[in-house]
Amino acid sequence: MWRSLLRKTGFVSTGTPANENPVTVRIPAVDPGETPALRAASLERTLNDHHEELGTEDPRSITARNNLASKYAQIGRREAAVAQFELALEEAVRVLGEDHAQTDVIRENLAWSYGDVGRHSDAAEQWEALLKHRQENLGPVAADTVAARARLAVSYRRSGRHDASIAHFERAIEDSALPEERENLRLGLSLAYSGVGRFDDTIQQLRMVLAQRRRRLGNRHLDTLVIHHRLGRAYTQAGRSAEAVETLQAAYRSALAEAGDPEIRMLTMKMRRDLAGALSASGRHREAASLF
Repeated sequence: MWRSLLRKTGFVSTGTPANENPVTVRIPAVDPGETPALRAASLERTLNDHHEELGTEDPRSITARNNLASKYAQIGRREAAVAQFELALEEAVRVLGEDHAQTDVIRENLAWSYGDVGRHSDAAEQWEALLKHRQENLGPVAADTVAARARLAVSYRRSGRHDASIAHFERAIEDSALPEERENLRLGLSLAYSGVGRFDDTIQQLRMVLAQRRRRLGNRHLDTLVIHHRLGRAYTQAGRSAEAVETLQAAYRSALAEAGDPEIRMLTMKMRRDLAGALSASGRHREAASLF
């Protein structure tokens, strides 16, 4: 999660409109021996110094607050991160305006932070604003717009707004230009469908992702096997026992062939358990017992 956030916290400009004065931000060098707690303390001092010397509404002070919030998030001080991002966003909107690139970055950081502490409705509110802004300024099919829509769909799903989540996942799939991104969007859509009991639609999405991963990665790659297993479980949820058994048996055989990989070996144990359950549900109790 915070990998993408940390790429942005220095507010490196990607281009400043001609009628604006660019803000040059110099991020202090990090001592390799400095602990995360000491780094946070250093950023706290930087923020206090900026407030005393420049005031709270100077863009450099806003940047310093965002950097401190990012460090809090990185070291697990999630509530403190939310509080600082909220203040940074309030200051950025007041000083820089809703449409400024730095405001966009801070709002995205706050949206991620809300999700990190389970405040998914609040996260959705921020993603809604980001999506609106990016659609107006970048267009609906721009990568950042699609990313905002996808995160909004996730927040809707996690806050129980499944129908809205489905609508945004479906639109994001239409707008995305990247095959691997569409795979991930289909996985998100499959979860949203499951949330409203649309298991046949879940299966359809998982079948498409499985076909794509088989072509791209092969049958025995971990990422392919994870989806193959998930498809078998979806058949079980849908009450399609015969297809569940067939799918889980095929996934289990493929996983056994690569069981030297520790992650695949762990996945194989889960497949074995779920296959036994599917066999039992189909009345094939002797075969199910042989797997225990």
